[in-house]
Amino acid sequence: MSPTTTYSPSLPVVLTLAERELVRFFRQRNRVIGGLVQPVLFWLLFSEGLRSNDLGYTHFFPGTLVMILLFTAIFATISIIEDRNEGFLQGVLVAPVTRWAMVLGKVLGGAAIALIQALLFLALGWATVAEIQPTPLSALAAVGGMTLLAIALTGLGLLIAWRMNSTQGFHAIMSIFLLPMWLLSGAFFRHGAEGWLGLAVMINPLTYGVAALRHRLTPLDAAGLPAEPLCWAVTGAFAAVMLVACWWVAGRE
Repeated sequence: MSPTTTYSPSLPVVLTLAERELVRFFRQRNRVIGGLVQPVLFWLLFSEGLRSNDLGYTHFFPGTLVMILLFTAIFATISIIEDRNEGFLQGVLVAPVTRWAMVLGKVLGGAAIALIQALLFLALGWATVAEIQPTPLSALAAVGGMTLLAIALTGLGLLIAWRMNSTQGFHAIMSIFLLPMWLLSGAFFRHGAEGWLGLAVMINPLTYGVAALRHRLTPLDAAGLPAEPLCWAVTGAFAAVMLVACWWVAGRE
């Protein structure tokens, strides 16, 4: 667009694109059912199996929340590929709207889908596990951390999906990328690894998101974790970097 182009107000664009993602999700019942049932099965099966190793519900619960956010947020960005193939994305790109508004609308829509599922799972944990009873302040902080993670992970998914032409290729890359990222976050195993594995855990931004939730939801299980202020700083920076990276990629020809 030329420098004299008059852009439409950004807020309606952001809200419209975010609403479109939510409407698309709730119209696909299989997506809704699958997104809720799979984490519950993982939580029940793995938690029971880990009881003999002194890793029960309280240890696994924050990691399961992050798993829900990770997989739901990342796969919500498949809509980028679908929108490109259907011509919708091209229409948005040539419309008089800022790229920042377009990126923010897509990211917030995907993040909202992930956050809704995670909040439902969080409520399930409060209702069924006596050890998970945070104070109102800690619960509010945990929701804030989940929101930052949802935004960061949706941005990561958009960043990868932006240049891809097929959902098959997207699934292949995500299968290789997502599971190691989650496993190396401390969601499944306790902290304290040494060597290259410890380095991988330390540089993984999800490590600090999981630790932040653990500090707030299961503080008795937080021994050996990074300091809580560091966890919040890294999680916030992760979200900010992903948003800026998406804006930069979307702004390129």
